[in-house]
Amino acid sequence: MAEFKRSRLKTKEEQEITKKTIFLGVITLFIFISLLVFGLPLLIKLSIVLGEARVQKAKQTQEKVIPPPQPRLILPFEATNSAQINISGLSEKGILIELLKNDVSFNKAQANENGDFEFDNVDLDKGSNQFTAVAISQDGVSSEPSKSIDIVLDTEPPAITMINPSEDKLSVDYADFDVAGKTDVGASVMVNGRVAMIDDQGKFKIKLQLSAGKNNVDIVASDLAGNQTKKTIEIDYDI
Repeated sequence: MAEFKRSRLKTKEEQEITKKTIFLGVITLFIFISLLVFGLPLLIKLSIVLGEARVQKAKQTQEKVIPPPQPRLILPFEATNSAQINISGLSEKGILIELLKNDVSFNKAQANENGDFEFDNVDLDKGSNQFTAVAISQDGVSSEPSKSIDIVLDTEPPAITMINPSEDKLSVDYADFDVAGKTDVGASVMVNGRVAMIDDQGKFKIKLQLSAGKNNVDIVASDLAGNQTKKTIEIDYDI
């Protein structure tokens, strides 16, 4: 009897194990089928989307236009007394150049076969004028701005204030004479065609050797813009 009960119990346990095994097998099969039906196509679609995105990005990188090199403006002076000037420069041949005055578009010109370009009759404002230029490709892509150039329009002539002599006409009884005076800072002074030394305050001085009789001393002060002031002093050297 006891042996019969143990046999029945063992049979029930085997049946429970068989049921669990079948259940786990069904679940595993369901997961596998779901992965095949839903997971694998999803992974494939995701791979396709990512691949297309990489291809599109590569195309955009290839199609990206490289901007032209920045042009160079050339001007041999920093100041002028002329209200209009010509500005030239260098760039790639045949490219369009846009000139900007104080960060505002002023005009456009085409570079020639040598890469030279020029803007004629450029109007200046009184005081400081800043110019830059950009090169524009056929695709409309602009270069970095060129190095700026500053031009000062100055129409005021420099002043001349005499220290020695203080009068325009005088007589002396010695041959060595020191001409001294003051002009604008940054100006240059010529006395009878000779360059006078000027300090950082605009004071100038030069020693002259007078001839017997009347001596005309011509003093010319010039600034960077080309403005000039002239003054003539008559010194009579009486031996």
